[in-house]
Amino acid sequence: MNRDLLKAVQVAWGLPEFRDGLRHLIDLDEVSVLLGTLAVPDHDGAVDRSLVDLLRSSLETVEIREAVLLLLERDEVRRPLVAAAVEPLADRPGLAAAIASAAEDPRVRREVRAALDSANVRELIWQAMENQLSDHRFGMIRRAAALFVRHPSVRRLAWAARRHGVLRELRRGPLIDQGPSAGKGL
Repeated sequence: MNRDLLKAVQVAWGLPEFRDGLRHLIDLDEVSVLLGTLAVPDHDGAVDRSLVDLLRSSLETVEIREAVLLLLERDEVRRPLVAAAVEPLADRPGLAAAIASAAEDPRVRREVRAALDSANVRELIWQAMENQLSDHRFGMIRRAAALFVRHPSVRRLAWAARRHGVLRELRRGPLIDQGPSAGKGL
């Protein structure tokens, strides 16, 4: 598991108000076992699916969703989560910087909240994630397009992210290392 993600989860887990708020809603032992399994470098796809199922059921509960969104307002939780999210983007430093910038913008976080408040938006997000886990690229793209077309909150979120260059960087694509002769004529 990514060290920054683990750090953010540990910070959140260490907050008594977060644990106490969740204790009556989810089985904390189940979460602890799942986090331990995720810490093993060679976990399988079934573990990833279990995590998605846990996230899905958790975010459908208003109290848990609110607790998670409130945590994202805390710098000590949000920043390691963002670092974990952008780590795989080493070949796209512009996109990583744009995402980090957007995550620090309270307006973007407000639009994330508005989008996640919609049950239809959450369902399409989960369907897209399931398509990605199943390597069903067309289904994932179709769900993402439906999110944008059908839900004004997602369009507002895209506009807010655009101000930070996220959409521009998504179109740009990964950098290709061309070695020491890059940029030299033949």
